[in-house]
Amino acid sequence: MSHAGHLSRSRLPAGSVVETQHWHPLSNGRVQCDLCPRYCKLAEGQRGLCFVRGNLEGKVVLASYGRSSGFCIDPIEKKPLNHFLPGTPVLSFGTAGCNLSCKFCQNWDISKSREIDTLADAASPERIAEVARAQGCRSVAFTYNDPIVFHEYAIDVARACRAQGIKSVAVTSGYVCEAPRREFYQHMDAANVDLKGFTDDFYHKLAGGHLKPVLDTLLYLRHQTEVWLELTTLLIPGWNDSDEEIDAMTRWVVRELGSQVPMHFTAFHPDWKMRDVPPTPLATLQRARLIAMRNGVHHAYTGNVHDKTGQSTWCHHCGQLLIERDGYRLGQWQLDPEGRCRYCHTPCPGVFEAEAGHWGERRQPIQMG
Repeated sequence: MSHAGHLSRSRLPAGSVVETQHWHPLSNGRVQCDLCPRYCKLAEGQRGLCFVRGNLEGKVVLASYGRSSGFCIDPIEKKPLNHFLPGTPVLSFGTAGCNLSCKFCQNWDISKSREIDTLADAASPERIAEVARAQGCRSVAFTYNDPIVFHEYAIDVARACRAQGIKSVAVTSGYVCEAPRREFYQHMDAANVDLKGFTDDFYHKLAGGHLKPVLDTLLYLRHQTEVWLELTTLLIPGWNDSDEEIDAMTRWVVRELGSQVPMHFTAFHPDWKMRDVPPTPLATLQRARLIAMRNGVHHAYTGNVHDKTGQSTWCHHCGQLLIERDGYRLGQWQLDPEGRCRYCHTPCPGVFEAEAGHWGERRQPIQMG
């Protein structure tokens, strides 16, 4: 396996290099990273595919600790999470690099970055927690690129946030090994996992990975943790949008994860290495939502499009509107203080406060310096 770039202390921002735990030495003088199923085998100075982890002086180090590509306050619905503190602001940030190589990446300028200069902002875990609290954020989200690749930094931020009463959200592809997965999710309160498709062929050809590790992560989250879980699938015309694949995926979700896990079907737009593929029609997303609900998914959503019906939350028992959404703006709120439908008193699955948040659709960049 070849890897881009060379790791040396002189090229890295001060204080950004930390030794990691999930690796072991090999007999040929290389070291193997055991964070994700890529198992990168690295010679001295060599980086993994993720770019931010590499072999420095015979140890696997993280080269982006405390560094970010930027901080921004978003609506929590943008993650997307529709059943986790709706309407509240979330302090969002990412770093650089990714452990998958999705040809359709919508954040490729961050996740595919091969420049440390991308990490233009810096903040300690304690500083992030303090700013989140001062800005009225109920949570902090690790997003824009996969937090798995900045595992140590994300965990330290989550610890600092928990001490301040701030919740932590992972927006991830779920491509991680068993031991680091257990360690990572001890500190998370919610996760949106990107289930990119439902065939290994799709993962192999378009994402440079495999499906099974992602399914293993979903099973672990649902059955062995208290982490609130939602799923997102970006539907790409001609690749993962057939009725047969959506049917198989949603049947698996209901059978293995249960009816209460929300699913988001979002629209692809031409980007990165798939600029020749057309955008996803609204009708495709609506069809996927109907297939999911027909198969027993209680809460299925459309995303990256304007579709009030498909973005709002409806009671799965009586069919009444519970949370009205127009984009990221909330309208009617028909949950009682215990998170139940006001009409039939059926509980709505999720993490809710007594009232809806009022952050709206604002996006507010934050300078940590």
